[in-house]
Amino acid sequence: MNIEIYHNPRCSKSRQTLQLLEERGFEPSITEYLKTPPNRDELEKILSMLGMEPRELMRKKEAEYKEAGLDNPDLTREQLIQGMINHPKLIERPIVISNGKAVIGRPPEQVLDILP
Repeated sequence: MNIEIYHNPRCSKSRQTLQLLEERGFEPSITEYLKTPPNRDELEKILSMLGMEPRELMRKKEAEYKEAGLDNPDLTREQLIQGMINHPKLIERPIVISNGKAVIGRPPEQVLDILP
């Protein structure tokens, strides 16, 4: 079973989600997305699996959101995705992917919905 987590070790929800997976006996592949940000194709795939638009996956309270002008309602989908690539801190976390499905671990227990 292949489980992947887009993880930020400094985030308590991300740590709790990883711990929950490990307690259930799963060994997810861990992508520290601040060090290794997803590329455009990966973000498109994640958004599709989540059933979300780019702005829905963004952390709008982070300073970078306004500083980078990403609060502009006229931005295109491409521009918003590029904003997440340029500022990976804005990507909501943690994201867990399994069996072609994805979920945000907020709360961490939500990840159980996509696990076997």
